[in-house]
Amino acid sequence: MGYSITRKILKEHFMGGSLKAGESLDLRIDQTLTQDATGTMAYLQFEALGLDKVRNELAVSYVDHNTIQVGFENADDHNYLKSVAAKKGVVFSRPGNGICHQVHLERFGVPGKTLLGSDSHTPTGGGIGMLAIGAGGLDVALAMAGVPFTIIAPKVIEIRLHGKLRPFVSAKDVILKVLERFTTKGNVNTIFEYTGEGVKTLSVPERATICNMGAECGVTTSLFPSDEVTYSFLKAQHREECFRELSCDSDAEFDGLFEIDLSTLEPLTACPHSPGNIKKVAELAGKKIDQVLIGSCTNSSYQDLVKVGQILDGNHVAENVSLGIAPGSREVLEMISSDGTLSKMVKAGARILESACGFCIGNHFSPCTDGVSLRTNNRNFEGRSGTKSGQVYLVSPETAAISAITGVFTSPLEQNIVSSVENVNAENFYTDDSMLIFPPTDSSDVTIVRGPNIGQPPHNVPLNDKISGKVAIKVGDKITTDHIMPAGARLKYRSNIPLYSTFVFEGVDKDFSARCAARRDSNIANLIVAGYSYGQGSSREHAALCPMYLGVKAVLALSIERIHQANLCNAGIIPLTLMSEDDYNKINSDDDIVIENAIEQIKSSDLVSVTNKTQGYTFTCKLDVTQTQRDMLLKGGRLNQIKESLK
Repeated sequence: MGYSITRKILKEHFMGGSLKAGESLDLRIDQTLTQDATGTMAYLQFEALGLDKVRNELAVSYVDHNTIQVGFENADDHNYLKSVAAKKGVVFSRPGNGICHQVHLERFGVPGKTLLGSDSHTPTGGGIGMLAIGAGGLDVALAMAGVPFTIIAPKVIEIRLHGKLRPFVSAKDVILKVLERFTTKGNVNTIFEYTGEGVKTLSVPERATICNMGAECGVTTSLFPSDEVTYSFLKAQHREECFRELSCDSDAEFDGLFEIDLSTLEPLTACPHSPGNIKKVAELAGKKIDQVLIGSCTNSSYQDLVKVGQILDGNHVAENVSLGIAPGSREVLEMISSDGTLSKMVKAGARILESACGFCIGNHFSPCTDGVSLRTNNRNFEGRSGTKSGQVYLVSPETAAISAITGVFTSPLEQNIVSSVENVNAENFYTDDSMLIFPPTDSSDVTIVRGPNIGQPPHNVPLNDKISGKVAIKVGDKITTDHIMPAGARLKYRSNIPLYSTFVFEGVDKDFSARCAARRDSNIANLIVAGYSYGQGSSREHAALCPMYLGVKAVLALSIERIHQANLCNAGIIPLTLMSEDDYNKINSDDDIVIENAIEQIKSSDLVSVTNKTQGYTFTCKLDVTQTQRDMLLKGGRLNQIKESLK
């Protein structure tokens, strides 16, 4: 039996456990990345480990989220990140250098390497043949310390591509087709591996777009082969020495197959409020729009923006539309400045935005009340844009640009604005690493700078044998980490857990934080009850850290997404899976819940007995965790566990 690319990389980085799908697997991590919204806490956690330097091959700290810098908090975070990077041996990417995934693909990505990032869209690196995985900040901090990363060995689904995309149909439409098939739930502990003759028709940026949004399906990661297309990209980046050919064996076995004929695809859109709510753009033709935003880590490459420039050239944005364009990196901005693309955009009436995450995380450019916003980014959760009533549709750059001109939803296949777009693959990228600060050889005289908003990682306490508390909130399906911990205007408080925790679930239940804090201070445990796909979306570990700070001891849900489940365990919060919808329906907010003999149950059983004293019945939940996670739950979290092992 031959091997898939996934299996080959997993075997090369095997550090313990089992490669059998469904079993615990420990991996060596070569590279790590952080971004400022999650990175500050990750480096505070790394400092708590007491190590002088990072121990993995390469660690890069990016500043790409909180770049608006309203108030002192963001700038203080950036100063901390810059100084701790110099002290601990980390490369620092300055604000303005670009979005972490775009820059890492351009300047650091290496086929066959493993990459762990404190951002859920780290799988973008799969476009260059990396096994790139998103995780919580603490897992990344531990990877920087040389600790293997533990996952559930995945099943591997083959997505076989045939044919070639037609003009005006793009990689965004490919991944929206995948989302139509697999949806946003039920794909935990799975990897998508792309194969077939259609792969060679896609550039590295196009492949990266597809891998980026695989995260919306909930998979561990996605990846493409490393081939002559990959070599051409690396050579254009002046990094051809990093190339390594990677392909699956002809007799490789997969756990499933989905085939796509690229030549039959048409422009698609993800409608509010889920990346899995897919329709054809043609079905929405004529619907008035208010805003168009092009960029984010999904669609901000040079290739994407050149197409946008071609469409906008000689045209003007409709008077009812506000158009914003954010290049993914300084490299991309320099290149579109040099070739005339930027001028085309400006003349067409576009607002040029900073090379940062910005609008994707609701950090600026929020739509008007009830506004219809077409965006090329990867998520359209309710309220994520910064406007709770905003109607966000996810589309390709081609659909976005043409619709910005017409002022209504317009399929690029059914327009008469521009006859063609050229698929430009640069043979020689502009490269300038002057916005990267590499750590000094001797950092003995480096002082770590800490502003008043920068606190310490919160600590949980070891597990009590009896958990007695109340259901603090009961929520439905598809609760995202944006619902739990809002971003946007609240991002600047991520270094300050006591303050940030006051905003937990603020868009769902504004009294949640105060209610939990009062119970915590009275030694009453808080529990969260949820439906399917709890914790989907961003990797933000604050969606576990802040509830832990508020005294949340367990989450009882019909299903929990991979990264959030790991973050809950890292924080010492017990992730319990309800066995039936009937059990979910029987539980109400404020019900008194008791878990007896918790230590023994967590230590040795896959099933946990829970009593609802208010309703007068006992039910069983599944505890789907690794042995390492059992131990951290007993000790009150991963940080307690690791510090104990380092003594």
